[in-house]
Amino acid sequence: MYIFPTAVFLLIFVTCVVCLALLVVAYRRTRTRLLLWSAICFVFLAINSALIVLDLLILPDMNLQLYRHLATLTAISVLLIGFIWDVD
Repeated sequence: MYIFPTAVFLLIFVTCVVCLALLVVAYRRTRTRLLLWSAICFVFLAINSALIVLDLLILPDMNLQLYRHLATLTAISVLLIGFIWDVD
């Protein structure tokens, strides 16, 4: 019944996790702080994606919108702090 939205939401989650893994590998290799900030940002974006799957597909009776927005706000704030802190 909800095959297409389920596939899209799961692909978004997988993409966030893959980007997170690639950023962590790149950070371990180069020790560039901006990669660390980006990886932390993608942690919260992956949490947001997992909450979307939970909210819309697994637990449709619960409203997790506030937590989704908090995860997104945290992700953007972390990346913004990283950009401001690492300005050369």
